[in-house]
Amino acid sequence: MSTISATNIETLPNFYHPQANCEVQIGGVQLAYQLKRGKRKTLQFSVRPEGLTVNAPQSMPLDKIDCELRLRWQWVLRHLKATHDRRACRADQAADWRDGGSFFFLGQSVTLQLDFQPGENGVTLTSGMARVNLPHNASTDHIRHQVHTWLVHQIHPIFEARLHHFAPQLGVQWTRLKLSNANMRWGSARTDGSIRLNWRLVHFRMAIIDYVVVHELSHLRFMNHGPQFWNTVRSIVPNYAALRLELKGQAVE
Repeated sequence: MSTISATNIETLPNFYHPQANCEVQIGGVQLAYQLKRGKRKTLQFSVRPEGLTVNAPQSMPLDKIDCELRLRWQWVLRHLKATHDRRACRADQAADWRDGGSFFFLGQSVTLQLDFQPGENGVTLTSGMARVNLPHNASTDHIRHQVHTWLVHQIHPIFEARLHHFAPQLGVQWTRLKLSNANMRWGSARTDGSIRLNWRLVHFRMAIIDYVVVHELSHLRFMNHGPQFWNTVRSIVPNYAALRLELKGQAVE
């Protein structure tokens, strides 16, 4: 089993549970978790796709809970990372990188047509068919890389257009867009207005992409997942909860 150490924590993202009501920094990572209190005598840590939930006794002080989290930070981060990594592989695992295979582009299944004719390598999309020009010795990894490169070029202007569309509605200004290749998050926002979005969102329909864009832009108003944040998201995407549930079972979030 892999371990989390001080030498690789900088490669981990921050983890935010969508129903987070507590936040702590452990192992150099900001962790927002859901705390539930009840009639129990011991702490229970539960890592699910949406994040960490801590079940605690009704009377246990918050500082003691945070202390226990810091003592078990390697276990917590290792399981969070493993959960996200498993989900991160699903979109590519669903693709079939061979002639006649398929992948999803903006929510639609696209059939691969491999062409080994001499000429410049590239991808051309026509009527649900992606024609991929490749050298004769192209491997599955080569095909995947070629299509991924094309997908990245397709999604960047889409992200920019949606950011420009929603930012005025939210009364915020974003400063720059970066594409993420991370296996653990759909996006992130910084207080300086920079937005990072995962290019793999290109696999999903526009309603999902819009939800993630609005989600990250809303963080420019509220850098948390509190009630005000979700009310802001809801003001633009009223059905965000259904979209979030749909996305939850997919790749990274």
